[in-house]
Amino acid sequence: MSQQQSPNNISIDEVPVDIDTTQADEINPADVPDEIESITRGLAGEQPPTNPIVVLKAARWWYLHGKGGTDPPFQWAIEWARHLATDTPSDVERFDEFLEYLVTVGFADERHELR
Repeated sequence: MSQQQSPNNISIDEVPVDIDTTQADEINPADVPDEIESITRGLAGEQPPTNPIVVLKAARWWYLHGKGGTDPPFQWAIEWARHLATDTPSDVERFDEFLEYLVTVGFADERHELR
């Protein structure tokens, strides 16, 4: 499989990695790929994704394009993947931080809109 990739936009799957916007201080919701937005909203919902590979895809995007390891969507995705892999309770405080962040970046006007 041959795919043309420019030096500024690379990927290892269908989700592009835009080198120019990596490790951004602020995320513009319009810049989040539809698939990542869908997974991220799912992680905030009543029936979050149960496939850790799907969750880790979102974690990777948020790590690269957000604030790295301190980005709340990255941290929650990793926490949720850990929960799926080990069947241990997840960290409620981390989930609350994740919900607050989603309001901050404009995925919802208020936290209750996410559930």
